[in-house]
Amino acid sequence: MLEPLRFLERPAAGRPEGALVLLHGRGADEHDLFPLLDALDPERRLLGITPRGPLALPPGGAHWYALGGIPTPDPGTFFPTFEAATSFLDGLAIPIDRVVLGGFSQGAVMSWALGLGVGRPRPAAIMALSGFMPEVEGFELDLTRLDGYPIAVAHGSLDPVIPVEFSRAAAERVRAAGAELLWRETAVTHTIDPHLLPDLQAFVSAAT
Repeated sequence: MLEPLRFLERPAAGRPEGALVLLHGRGADEHDLFPLLDALDPERRLLGITPRGPLALPPGGAHWYALGGIPTPDPGTFFPTFEAATSFLDGLAIPIDRVVLGGFSQGAVMSWALGLGVGRPRPAAIMALSGFMPEVEGFELDLTRLDGYPIAVAHGSLDPVIPVEFSRAAAERVRAAGAELLWRETAVTHTIDPHLLPDLQAFVSAAT
């Protein structure tokens, strides 16, 4: 069993109205998306949390799973991480239905898994940036009960790491399932386009 997740926490300005949990990408750490907490929640209505992936793998930094291909995370590392991350989310002081869960790259993959995994409670909203829906034997996503459910998906059309087609497909799946989708595709590489921050800030605000 993996150790409990380490994390950084940005307190709310007053009593938190919810939480914003952001999961970093491969080889980064809990500091990577920490500045986004203020960018997406400038009034600090929410408790902000950036967990650290529990795995230390080459070429360095923290990871959520070992690479097994796209869109197929390595099952031997994906499942233990999924268990550790579900324990982390379920142990928060903020109820999961008031948590906006988002991530970039590997963090987006885990956001799909943690937010839509079969049997998992729904967070307030999901934000998947430059990732893909995981396909792992023995794991399934539940795309029922998505009518009006807020999901934001963004990806760079010039991404050489994870092709944009994976987010296009994910966006279409949740749109077809009835989700209230914010979809943004811009001409950037494997990064979060700063021009999207106003749209994502509005998305977080509306979801909480």
